[in-house]
Amino acid sequence: MKSDRLLSILLLLQTRGRVPAPELAERLEVSVRTIYRDVEALSAAGVPVFAERGRHGGIALLPGYRTDVTGLTADESRALFILAAQGAHSALGLDAAFGSALRKVMAALPEPHRPAAELTSRRILVESSRWMGPPHREVDVSALQDAVFTERRLRIRYRHSGTETLRTYTVDPYGLVSKAGVWYLVADRRGVPRLFRADRMREARVTDAPVRRRKGVELADVWAVLKKRVEQRPGGLEVVARVHRSRYDLFLRMCASSLLDHPDPAPDAEWITVRLAYGVVGAARTLLPFGTAVEVLEPPEVRAELARCAAGITQMYAAEPL
Repeated sequence: MKSDRLLSILLLLQTRGRVPAPELAERLEVSVRTIYRDVEALSAAGVPVFAERGRHGGIALLPGYRTDVTGLTADESRALFILAAQGAHSALGLDAAFGSALRKVMAALPEPHRPAAELTSRRILVESSRWMGPPHREVDVSALQDAVFTERRLRIRYRHSGTETLRTYTVDPYGLVSKAGVWYLVADRRGVPRLFRADRMREARVTDAPVRRRKGVELADVWAVLKKRVEQRPGGLEVVARVHRSRYDLFLRMCASSLLDHPDPAPDAEWITVRLAYGVVGAARTLLPFGTAVEVLEPPEVRAELARCAAGITQMYAAEPL
């Protein structure tokens, strides 16, 4: 809209000083002629803006003029520009809006805080994906976003982990959560809180029916319950193992969700004893990639399961190639 563009021009000039008309046109994706018409409109509205032609010319405000929006501290301005690096706005289709918002914030900052805010955006980078994690499928969350903001129920076709079968659900959304680069829909299904990964949805349709949320319950409340349920999933099988120190840090990163405690080993200990919890015997196969650096001490059935799997691998690779 023209009003938004005029405000963007004003704030850019306030932040940058003299700016060439072609640069303004490129930033705002309009023609140079449109920029000059906008400058005339600003001048007619009482904004002291002028254009200088020539090699070193450009569009500028009279010295000392500014729209005075104050109150942000240095730490607050840094926090806003760190937020710019997180990238969640991209999936929500808010890249352009976010860039415009940052320009307005920069213009509103007291002069002494601007260099620190600009430096923060260049020196702090937030990467949400994990090391060596599998690439996430591109997810379109527009329908989910529409349902959340229009207070409508959602009809989704969803694939649960470990199966290729699609299930159809009608849910009442509370909101969206981005965790470690993965989008989740937090919703009630028949009054029960549920968590749905956006990349497992094959279809999402906003219905005409109004959402039916539990009274007094907010997104943060439901997310806290679901997060606790995932992180504290009960394991009926306790496993005692020893880990070689050379692989202990890697073991902690890969097996954190199964650890029952975090031992503090002696500095000279070659092997470190740990306790883990699994739902079933077969789940302990996740220890196999550590090879001889991790040995299960008990229970016997887990040792037997790992020995059986290891023997099968040995037999496969010892056989003649096809």
